[in-house]
Amino acid sequence: MYYFPSQPPYLLLAFGLFTAVTSGAALSGTLQSLVGAWQNAGAENSEIQLTKKPLIFPFLGITLGVGVFLVSGLEIFGFPPLLAYGVGLPMGILTCLLIWLQLGSMMTFMQSRGMSSLDLDSMS
Repeated sequence: MYYFPSQPPYLLLAFGLFTAVTSGAALSGTLQSLVGAWQNAGAENSEIQLTKKPLIFPFLGITLGVGVFLVSGLEIFGFPPLLAYGVGLPMGILTCLLIWLQLGSMMTFMQSRGMSSLDLDSMS
């Protein structure tokens, strides 16, 4: 027996993608301005701390968008709603949590070793 949704959530899929992309652009701009201000203050040689507080709201937008996108995508491909929520939300939240932890780790690494330690182009 197959499950065919009578009204696939195409609008929610588009909303989730739009939310994730626009929140990602906001996170990028916020992160660039935060790191630029940190670098212009000569923070590599001082004790000025990088903070993740301004990044929380855009990142929560990304998390919400990814979660809605995954759940609606799974529903479009035939998963029942309960199973789609049971698989999509934990997968989206776990992925975003791991990315948040990696972002914090990279900011701490950059703060302790400076911006030049993140130059990946020179490693080839």
